[in-house]
Amino acid sequence: MAVTTEQRKASLDVLLPYQRSDFEGIFRAMDGLPVTIRLLDPPLHEFLPEGDLDNIVHELAAETGMKEDEILSRIEKLSEVNPMLGFRGCRLGISYPELTEMQARAIFEAAASMQDQGVTVLPEIMVPLVGTPQELGHQTDVIRKVAQRVFAETGHTMSYKVGTMIEIPRAALIADEIAKEAEFFSFGTNDLTQMTFGYSRDDVAKFLPIYLSKGILQNDPFEVLDQKGVGQLIKMATEKGRAARPSLKVGICGEHGGDPSSVAFFAEAGLDYVSCSPFRVPIARLAAAQVVP
Repeated sequence: MAVTTEQRKASLDVLLPYQRSDFEGIFRAMDGLPVTIRLLDPPLHEFLPEGDLDNIVHELAAETGMKEDEILSRIEKLSEVNPMLGFRGCRLGISYPELTEMQARAIFEAAASMQDQGVTVLPEIMVPLVGTPQELGHQTDVIRKVAQRVFAETGHTMSYKVGTMIEIPRAALIADEIAKEAEFFSFGTNDLTQMTFGYSRDDVAKFLPIYLSKGILQNDPFEVLDQKGVGQLIKMATEKGRAARPSLKVGICGEHGGDPSSVAFFAEAGLDYVSCSPFRVPIARLAAAQVVP
């Protein structure tokens, strides 16, 4: 609801200790292991009010001191026709650099705090929804400047990486340019599948069962990786990325990380790891053990 940068920074100052505390807990649990943190990537429609709008607006007005018509106007401006392709990911951090600054500060302050407790911290900061190297360059610059400030303030230093999610087809096509800015890639296969097929994950249930029953598709592409299309983008991006940066760490995050045939494909493509939701981890481990010598 913030209208000015000052209002936004004041709210972010309130959020900072919560973020820092979250990261401290994660670093403590992952002592000695790399921790990949995706910067905020909220499709804003998930945060806009639904239902009885009058009551919500009235409550917000009382809490914020804003006029009700100002709140209604703000809600209208934040509403989007296609929110999954809208104001989210790195677009938020570029428009509001103070958002990325707050998260980066929380990460590095938490890491410094854990170092004081003897915890080995290996942060890997992931910038989401990048489609151009300029987007990643902007966010990387913000993150590294915050890191230097926190290191100077705390007297700590540490090894960390800045990388990106490859979830937009354009990013896969120009992966060599992206890799000049990124120290690691994580393919966001859920969004990459959505954008490559042009299927909305929120609406696919209307026609996907028909496609499967008629044999137009053999599998749900959001459960089993489309190796011919999406897989081709992953292979190409991995090759181009490592040609530009041989040390590039590459993995995937998404539900495909728990599908055995998809895990086998990722291993064959030379990826370093898969990440998936917790309940899929046992399947992912078994599948990985079966294909990795």
